[in-house]
Amino acid sequence: MDLYIILGLERGATPADVKRAYKRLARKFHPDINPGDRMAAAHFRQIAEAYETLIDPDRRRRYDATGAVTSRPEESDVGFEGFDFSVRVSGADASTFGDLFADVLFQREARRREHTVERGIDLHQSVTISFETAMRGAALAVTVTRHEHCRSCKGLGRLNVAETRCPQCHGSGSVKSARGHMVFSKPCMACGGSGHLRHVTCPTCGGQQVEMRTEPLTLELPPGLADGARIRVPGKGHVGRNGGEAGDLYVTVHVQPHPLFRRDGDDIHVTVPVAIHEAALGAKIEVPSIDGPARVRVPPGTRSGQRFRLRERGVRSLRDGTRGDLIVEVRLVLPRLLDERSKELLREFGRINSESVRSWYDGHKGDEGHTG
Repeated sequence: MDLYIILGLERGATPADVKRAYKRLARKFHPDINPGDRMAAAHFRQIAEAYETLIDPDRRRRYDATGAVTSRPEESDVGFEGFDFSVRVSGADASTFGDLFADVLFQREARRREHTVERGIDLHQSVTISFETAMRGAALAVTVTRHEHCRSCKGLGRLNVAETRCPQCHGSGSVKSARGHMVFSKPCMACGGSGHLRHVTCPTCGGQQVEMRTEPLTLELPPGLADGARIRVPGKGHVGRNGGEAGDLYVTVHVQPHPLFRRDGDDIHVTVPVAIHEAALGAKIEVPSIDGPARVRVPPGTRSGQRFRLRERGVRSLRDGTRGDLIVEVRLVLPRLLDERSKELLREFGRINSESVRSWYDGHKGDEGHTG
């Protein structure tokens, strides 16, 4: 199980994001909020385990590197920061008026949540693709683990049964609790005050209406995706409760760097070597591009670092479909002088052109300390 999926977070989530997600989910699934609900207790243990791992920097680094959880928090020692469950709303076990009012409020909130339509939680995943795949687009297979409607109860959280007398209130429709010398009566939560049971909690989902299932998906990646782009897949997050719409799946795309190309917006930059004689005399050279080899004309007298632009050889824009350019930067490469003949020719070249090089230097003395 992916700990980030359990908390509904991206892998780049901050510690503050982890705490917020934990508090939100713990408020919903904590055993004190769901007394006797084994499914909620089991889910809370997963939430606590995910929180304890992701909030600790060392354990989180180990988990991100290996995908393994190094230790499991003990059920009896779960930290629940920012919440106070010291008031136990457990009927006759309560002993103060404050507890009584808390009990009433809790039951009212439980009944409200039982019928409130809730949208499902969004899910976040990340994938890593090559530079070439990002440029040309591809169909990418991913797997998502999410809450789906329980197959046993069709997402209702209960199963219909033949009508029987409620064992909780013995058919009276109300339960009594004592506070000191006073006795209070309240509607039975088990049967809703009717005194009879017409359905039972679904044993598969424990009344939570959902179960975890894994589903394969195919993402259609458009050409030109940049590093950090996010793709939304509607309706592929957790399903909602009580008929609420499902959340969405957000997939963050990470693009691996390329050894030759560098992207800048919709333009692609590439650096190519040029020999001295090609730069001096001019030449047509072959350069790489994302569409395959291209040819660039290097004019005579080209300097190292000079750039040339090939129109519409860059990335196709996701906004309007137009393409950026390929920016080619040349770097002069000195030849390896392996024989005396080559060395002599280079000395002769230096003697012939020494004055022109010095005159160029003299003409640019006044540019020192200035930027164009």
